[in-house]
Amino acid sequence: MDVIRIGDADDPRIAEFHAIRDRDLTGRGGRFIAEGTVVLRMLAAAHAKAETGDFVAEKILLLENRVAGLGEILEAFPEDVPVYVASSDVLDRIVGFHLHRGVLALGRRHREPSAKDLLASLPEKALVVAAFGIANHDNIGSIFRNAAAFGADAVLLDAGCCDPLYRKSLRVSVGSVLSVPYARAEAVDLLTTLADRDFAIWGLSPAGTTEIREVPSHPRMALITGTEGEGLPAHILSAVKTARIAQAPGLDSLNAATATGIALYEIAMAQKRL
Repeated sequence: MDVIRIGDADDPRIAEFHAIRDRDLTGRGGRFIAEGTVVLRMLAAAHAKAETGDFVAEKILLLENRVAGLGEILEAFPEDVPVYVASSDVLDRIVGFHLHRGVLALGRRHREPSAKDLLASLPEKALVVAAFGIANHDNIGSIFRNAAAFGADAVLLDAGCCDPLYRKSLRVSVGSVLSVPYARAEAVDLLTTLADRDFAIWGLSPAGTTEIREVPSHPRMALITGTEGEGLPAHILSAVKTARIAQAPGLDSLNAATATGIALYEIAMAQKRL
C-alpha cells in the first residue's frame, strides 16, 4: 500500500484536519471527520456501497505506527483515496491536541435523501426512530447506536437536532451514523409523512398513557424521543400516542438515549412476533 508521509503540519494536502476540535461545530460543507478504528471500518463499508449509499471517503490521516495494524481496513478503500501518515508530534500539531487513537479520515455525505423519499424506500415492516430537539452530541450518537443495535430501518431528525456527523456524535455512535439511513425535516412535516406512510407513531414521555411493554405492535412503528427535562412539546404529544417506561418512584425521567434504547428493544421484539 502506498502511503504519503507528512512532515509539515501546515501541508495543504491535509488542511481539512487542522484544528478539528475548534472547527467541528462550524460545518464542513457536507464533510465530516471520522475518528478511530471502528468508525474507519464503518466508513470503508459505507464507501463500498457509494453507488446506492450516502457516504464516501476522501482521504485518511494516520499516526505512522498505526498503519501496519490497519492493513485490512485500508485495503477496503479504493486506490484513489489517499492515505497520509505523520509522526505523533506532527499529527498533534495538525489536529491541535494529542490524538492518542491516531486514526482520522475525511468523509463526505454525497447524498441526502428527503424524509419522504427515505420512508418511501422502507420495507412493509419497518421500525423508525425519530429524535426531536436532541442537541446533545452524546445522545444523538447513542440513539444511532441503539437504532443499529435493535434493527431500526431509519432515523429521522427534526430541525432542532444537532448534526450526527459531528466528530463526537459519530464516535459515540461507533460509526452507526454511517450505516443507519437518516433524514431531517421539520417536526410537523415528519409526523405528517409518517402518518401518510401508515406508521403507528408513539412518543416517549414519563407521563405516557401506555407502559412501553403494553404498546400494541404494528408492521410499521415509529418511536419519537424528545429532549431531557422538557421532553416532547405539548403539540407533538397531543398529536401522537404516548408511551412511558416504568421507573422507581421519585425519578423524573431517564437519559434520552437510554430511554430510546429500552423502548426500541421492547418495540423491536414485539414487532418480530408479528
